[in-house]
Amino acid sequence: MAEQPSTPPTKETYPTPPVHETEAENPIPVVPAVKKTIAQHRKASFYIKKYVMIFLGAIIASIGLELFLIPNHVIDGGVVGLSIMASTVTPMSFGFFLVVMNLPFLYLGYKQIGKNFAIATLIAICFLSAWSAVFETLPRVTEDPFLAAIFGGIIDGLGVGLIIRAGGSLDGTEIVAIIMDKRSVFSVGEVVMFINLFILSSAGLLFGWDKAMYSLVAYFVISKMIDVVIKGLDESYAVMIVTNEHEAITSALNDRLGRGVTLLHGAGGYTGDSKEVLYCVVTRLEVDKLKEIVLEKDENAFVTINAVHDIVGGRFKKKAIH
Repeated sequence: MAEQPSTPPTKETYPTPPVHETEAENPIPVVPAVKKTIAQHRKASFYIKKYVMIFLGAIIASIGLELFLIPNHVIDGGVVGLSIMASTVTPMSFGFFLVVMNLPFLYLGYKQIGKNFAIATLIAICFLSAWSAVFETLPRVTEDPFLAAIFGGIIDGLGVGLIIRAGGSLDGTEIVAIIMDKRSVFSVGEVVMFINLFILSSAGLLFGWDKAMYSLVAYFVISKMIDVVIKGLDESYAVMIVTNEHEAITSALNDRLGRGVTLLHGAGGYTGDSKEVLYCVVTRLEVDKLKEIVLEKDENAFVTINAVHDIVGGRFKKKAIH
């Protein structure tokens, strides 16, 4: 009797759970949504910080002007100086002239530099005009024009520096200088200096030459204070090191200065030999220590050091030197 062929065992099948159409067709993009939210929060935080800085800068600048400079007939340069002189010879306020005289420069700034700059400058001018109206009713701090020039210049420069650091301006003459720099042989600094020499000379005719000289002192103090605010007291420096001992120098900078180092690959222009270039940012107090470390590891290293005006991003912080 022939054997019946054995049939293979059948596998048990289980029903697949149903998939909802909305889940299959429209998956929820969790990660992109989170990234978008973070980007929006960062953008909002940036603009809040920007306009808070402009607001504080306007308050500080108006204190320097209304409590020190203007009552003593000491002026600043640019449109601010012209507004001070115009408010002296007319019944209109300083804030009124500051807004009116800056309007054509705002239009030029909008066309030549950009919308964000024009908006920040307009807001800064409006804030300064409003706070000047508040502080002009208060008595002046000193009647000594020299003290007014020094301390008023420091305070005014601090406020103006904050506004410039936030991306705004109070002086339309700087916009003219930027435009003329593109269309003439004169630099921005030369154009600003020429305009301010004319304004300060006009102050001498209006208030007397002694007040014009005090105004020149105030202008110098203001410009230096603006530089301090923009660049900072603790300046930073970008260092580029061309060396054959990049591993030893990188390790030493990491361990002894606590600084991160970026490695760039290069080659000698004459010999064609491959070279490693190290890029690092340090503070002013760390420059000498960095030179010592580099020359200790490679006495033939080539080092260049350049001042850095601002640092954005990264994890640049002060470190202990050893």
